[in-house]
Amino acid sequence: MRIPDETRSHLSVKCAVLFPHLDERQRRLLLAAEARVLGHGGVRAVARAAAVSETTVRKGVLELEAGEEPLGWVRRPGGGRKRVVELDPGLRPVLLALVEPDKRGDPMSPLRWTVKSTRALARELTRVGHRVSADTVTDLLREEGFSLQANAKTLEGGQHVDRGAQFRYLNEQARMHRGVGEPVISVDAKKKELVGAFRDDGRQWRPAGDPVVVNMHDFVDPRLGKAIPYGVYDLAANTGWVNVGTDHDTAAFAVGSIRRWWHGRGHIFYPQATRLLITADADGSDGYRTWAWKLQLARLAAETGLTITVCHLPPGTSKWNKIEHRLFSHITMNWRGRPLTSHEVIVQCISATTTRTGLRVHAELDNNTYPTGVQIGDVEMAALPLTRRPGRSMSST
Repeated sequence: MRIPDETRSHLSVKCAVLFPHLDERQRRLLLAAEARVLGHGGVRAVARAAAVSETTVRKGVLELEAGEEPLGWVRRPGGGRKRVVELDPGLRPVLLALVEPDKRGDPMSPLRWTVKSTRALARELTRVGHRVSADTVTDLLREEGFSLQANAKTLEGGQHVDRGAQFRYLNEQARMHRGVGEPVISVDAKKKELVGAFRDDGRQWRPAGDPVVVNMHDFVDPRLGKAIPYGVYDLAANTGWVNVGTDHDTAAFAVGSIRRWWHGRGHIFYPQATRLLITADADGSDGYRTWAWKLQLARLAAETGLTITVCHLPPGTSKWNKIEHRLFSHITMNWRGRPLTSHEVIVQCISATTTRTGLRVHAELDNNTYPTGVQIGDVEMAALPLTRRPGRSMSST
């Protein structure tokens, strides 16, 4: 059980204040009473907060539940078994050397290339002459300021020297189009979602003890498959259009989603439009190297009469694509903790997404098939009315 930090701090202060005035049995009874208040997992939580062993707390619980007044003795101050670190002063530095072999220890340590669990550390310490248990290793690591840590994705690697210029060019294009009332959209495919009774991250308010029951394993349901939400976010109107596909995330599907947005909303919002600016990530079905993406956009331009300009964000900068934090993040928050049991549920959840700043979202189900592996020849590409511009943008008339 994990107790709140406020409760843990309160309990630690209480023990620090009262323990000097209590004998051993009184301390045990105090800890046992606190453990009973916390309920399941209270013994471990109280033991950690008070810096005592779980055995001590359990003994106090037994004495408390016995309902008798024991006549046992109380050890004098300083009595009892010494801590292993007091009996073995060399244990702590050896443990730190094992945990941080790159800084303090042997680079050829047998634990350098394996998971450093407390059991593995205890075995290695015992092997080199420091007999210790895994629980003691855990306590020592916490005393030294260690905790279980996951990897933090913060390193972006090298940046291209022209990355700043690429963003400036993209922003200039967006300002220019919006300044004359032309549409500017941000597009991308959201993460594929399993359809069915599968666990979804997050929590929702429900009656206590009545969680939604979902499958134990995330195996794709062959009847339902996956959902592929492809989003179109209109920067000026603050509206989203999401095409929920059921087949494959291909360039034809991406452009088909933009086509649906234009015929459903775009031409209504921008009846006088002659140009369309699209901002997209550098890779994926709408990446700048994808020939099928360019071919499908050229067909869309010919169909609508629009001059379509595409500006791709530099590689590794997709988190700055407007659609990520203005549309997709709100969709994820809206359906958090809710199993996406059908495509209809997904469409309804997306359509119900709103924000205090006025975001409105429309979603549709797309049951069309989009085959993969479509080959496009050099002759067909050469015939497309494409104009390449600086900053990895492309126009199609």
